[in-house]
Amino acid sequence: MKHKYVIFLGLSFVILGVMLYFVGIDKIIEALEFADLGLIALAVVVQIFICYLYTVRWRIINGVAKIDVSVKKLLPMTFVGLAFNNITPAGRGGGEPVRAYILSRDSGYPMEETFATVVTDRALDTFPFIILAILTIIGVTFYFKVDTWLLVVMIIAVIAIIAVLAILIYMVLNEKFSDKVSDFIISLLRRFYKKNSESLEHKVFEIIKGFQDTLSVMLNKGNIVKYALPLSFVIWIFEILRVYIVFLAFGANVSPIIIGEVFIMASLVGMIPILPGGIGAVDSIMIVFYAMAGISTSISAAATVIERLISFWMVTIIGMCIVPYYGKSVLDKISFNSKADQTAVEIANEFEDIGEDGEVFDKDYDEKNK
Repeated sequence: MKHKYVIFLGLSFVILGVMLYFVGIDKIIEALEFADLGLIALAVVVQIFICYLYTVRWRIINGVAKIDVSVKKLLPMTFVGLAFNNITPAGRGGGEPVRAYILSRDSGYPMEETFATVVTDRALDTFPFIILAILTIIGVTFYFKVDTWLLVVMIIAVIAIIAVLAILIYMVLNEKFSDKVSDFIISLLRRFYKKNSESLEHKVFEIIKGFQDTLSVMLNKGNIVKYALPLSFVIWIFEILRVYIVFLAFGANVSPIIIGEVFIMASLVGMIPILPGGIGAVDSIMIVFYAMAGISTSISAAATVIERLISFWMVTIIGMCIVPYYGKSVLDKISFNSKADQTAVEIANEFEDIGEDGEVFDKDYDEKNK
């Protein structure tokens, strides 16, 4: 349903446009004229370094799973994944299957193994975020006068994130529970898909089993906890530092703690799978709450616009420019992420060109790289 995605994207820009209109476009332009371009350039460098740290963490996880791919090859995949996380209304998770698919195809490893590394990577990013989100909700409750509905939304978002993590971990720890999840998915296949159902059921079962085994191995390896998890906390520190640098560029004198609280709160809202990348909603929340923290509305709006240009649009544009290198088939695989009503069967069917040995065939890519 591509038209649904266009509607979501259009609505996002309308929300942002209305917010900027009420703030005053002329005031925002005036604030931009006095910005320190050197600090803005530094924020750009920090964002690129963050993407590099994302890649290093994924490289550590891949190494634990015995998938030997260099940071140099993983970095463009990271940009592509981040780009499609940004433009798909899927709780910022639409790009993860894309990363797994590209890595599987390029490295020759089974899809279930590469997908397990991507899920582990996302989970490691989520652990520190949950801690920061809980602290943010407590801090916001005391520092800001927020509406009850916003607190409820943030609490529900945190609970949902924790629930998903708990299910994934429990699948690894409890084989019976994992079997129940497999049975549930297969029951959906039987309901919505009749053609070659037995073959497809077997494929899905093998993928889930392989995913579970790979995830179990990775979670039991010391390198994950020793290197990858601390790196996740470092990444979030740099995320907040980037926002702080942008506000410094506009001469805003505000505590890094306040910057971090508002940024985490906006990130929570951005994870709600309604608007692509939280466009409009995230920007509006950042503008309003930075203004409530004592920063002038014009500077809050100008700094937020620049910050989002760096962290959201720059990354998205770089990722989309890289996509053609991986061939048309990547776009075909990505298309299901924008279909909210597509069944699990259709998603599985998107990967019907995965061979029995796990090799993924891509004629367009093979011909291009002969």
